[in-house]
Amino acid sequence: MNIQQLNGTDPQLFQLVAPLVMNPKVLKQNLNYPFRTSESFQWFIATDHQEVVGFLPVETKGPQAKINNYYIKENDAAILDSLLKQAIQAMSADYLLISITQAKDIDTFKANQFNIAHEWKKFVKMIWEG
Repeated sequence: MNIQQLNGTDPQLFQLVAPLVMNPKVLKQNLNYPFRTSESFQWFIATDHQEVVGFLPVETKGPQAKINNYYIKENDAAILDSLLKQAIQAMSADYLLISITQAKDIDTFKANQFNIAHEWKKFVKMIWEG
């Protein structure tokens, strides 16, 4: 698996993720929340044999970097774990990392030193405390 980091407006980003972010099955996995991007985003994209198997968009605002609306093929925790490790390495020195995490992924985030700050029904807000 290869992970690359792309700016939120990089043309290569659109080539890689457009087929997924417009796919009804992917949107359903994301609880029908749309994906968005801008110059304030960094995307971490996992590929395996040139197929996108996951992505983790991180939006920076002031001192915070927020993970939200990510996609992991077949909910593979190992892919999510690899993407989180890459994002933490790239962003944690400059930003307070926050995640809006789907409840099914709490354990993977906890294993990467995120702690729960607030709970909703389907999501939790988590903060990296590494």
